[in-house]
Amino acid sequence: MRFERVSFDEFCKYFENENAAMLAYKNIRLPQRGTPGSAGYDFYLPMNYCFGSIPILIPTGIRVCLDPGYFLMCVPRSGLGFKYGLRLRNTTGIIDEDFINGATEGHILAKISTEESVSLHVGDRFMQGILLKYGLTDDDNPLNGARVGGIGSTGGIS
Repeated sequence: MRFERVSFDEFCKYFENENAAMLAYKNIRLPQRGTPGSAGYDFYLPMNYCFGSIPILIPTGIRVCLDPGYFLMCVPRSGLGFKYGLRLRNTTGIIDEDFINGATEGHILAKISTEESVSLHVGDRFMQGILLKYGLTDDDNPLNGARVGGIGSTGGIS
């Protein structure tokens, strides 16, 4: 399993200005654990953000290559959640093992809002991803659908 950058073409879809996209792309840092005992891989901001009650979409520039039977669970860093009420708009992000096969290259996006205003800067840790193994029922029979996109692409509300 490993984290990788998405292509610049995928990343720049979320910017109005190509120069701003290039600067942010250069700032992408692959997730890392803070200590040998840390469960979560910290995600770093590729640019400065001022968070408040209005949600902001963060293109992380990151994708994850997962082994079969694993998923990545994304949650806010606990200190930011406790101090500022920082939260993911979908509460917990679940990155499936086949997410990388979609049209978005598996680009992990985070939509963030806070209860209190806070400014975070390039390189600040804002979210963590935890690699988890999942189980299947004895009578598992998944649909034969193919992953075609990103968030909400498997037939739910997008």
